[in-house]
Amino acid sequence: MTPRRRAVPHPGPALRAAVYAAAALLASVSLGDTLWHGFADREGAFVFFAFIAFGELLRLPDRLCEERDPSPVGAAGALAYALLAPASVAQVVAVVAAATLAGRIPHIARPRPGDRTTGEHLARRVLAVGFIAVCCRPLAAPAPDAPGPGPAHVLLVIAVLLLSALCDSVVGAVLGHSRTGRAFGPLLREELRGTTRMSSVTGSSGTVIAFAVDTVGLYALPVFCVPLLLVHLAFRRYAAVRATYRQTIASLARATEVAGYTPQGHAHRVAALSLAVGRDMGMTGSDLTVLEYAALMHDIGQLALVDPVPDGATARLSAAEQRRTALLGGAVVRQTGVDPRVAAVVESLAEPWTRQPPAARIVRAANAYEEMAQRAPGAGARLRALEELRLGTAGTYAPDVVESLARVLLRGPAGASAVRATARSEAGPGWVTHG
Repeated sequence: MTPRRRAVPHPGPALRAAVYAAAALLASVSLGDTLWHGFADREGAFVFFAFIAFGELLRLPDRLCEERDPSPVGAAGALAYALLAPASVAQVVAVVAAATLAGRIPHIARPRPGDRTTGEHLARRVLAVGFIAVCCRPLAAPAPDAPGPGPAHVLLVIAVLLLSALCDSVVGAVLGHSRTGRAFGPLLREELRGTTRMSSVTGSSGTVIAFAVDTVGLYALPVFCVPLLLVHLAFRRYAAVRATYRQTIASLARATEVAGYTPQGHAHRVAALSLAVGRDMGMTGSDLTVLEYAALMHDIGQLALVDPVPDGATARLSAAEQRRTALLGGAVVRQTGVDPRVAAVVESLAEPWTRQPPAARIVRAANAYEEMAQRAPGAGARLRALEELRLGTAGTYAPDVVESLARVLLRGPAGASAVRATARSEAGPGWVTHG
């Protein structure tokens, strides 16, 4: 008998509390020091406060931005002030923190689904700006006998920005790990990918704004704000197009439900579960998009069947019928114009798991679990579905996918209490919880 694994406390809440405490301490000390000693360059502080708050007011919904910074205008303004301001580090942090919080007030009053908490966004902004201000203070206020700006000065600024982006990605991955329970490595890769995409825009814009204001004065700020606003509008349009495209795919996936081939909401439940498993297994970026689209349209081939399968359970079909349905589904998917990898995943759903791409293994296991769990809803059905999937790892389901599915269900709000309670009551003391 396999020995019972001792539950290990999840370190996420403690890590999140430590990050929040560090950011709160830095912001509080900076605000107190600034109020005690007064503001240096009041006009510049007020202008950058308004600029950063305006940028935060324009922030995009987090659900559209995914891993990118939802407020490029505010981020560029904060970076420019950290590079430019002749004030102390405390004043830089205080102004940026206050402006970020002021710009977030309308979003706090009217929260949108999927947005991260204000505390997380503020903590990342305060820590990043504090790091940049500390490193760039000798550059912003050089010694009287120091040489003027040159190539070395620019290289130092770039190095500081890269190091700051890396630290911000680590903080974001820590907060994401504490919020979702996902593995730290894949989260860090997502954060780094988002940093390279969006921080290249905000970093270059913030640096140019800092140098321009240092040379021309605060009048240069509105001029250099125009390119950032254009980037913001372009990204908003791109995000809206992606959201519309995803809604089109989701509507197409409902065709089997409207025709009575699959239960209502089946495709969306399989897609949500597949995405959770894919993230748990370290999938990121476009791989997750392919996985989501394949999960939504995995049953589209059933429209070619003369008689619907009871409850849409394709696992009950013969191997030849499953393969025919999968190939027909792949042919339909190719007509939609989506990524060809989506069609390849759908076409391989009837193959042995050893010949399937990772996304097909996940969709197959998630679909089978959904079909088994829906036969008799309840905690017992969920536990029996997991055990049946484990018994099928010999040739039907990938063992690592099944174990990841078990971790997701135990970690999620719907699966954790039900599966653990059923394990204690039905399986006896010898049942082993994995993960």
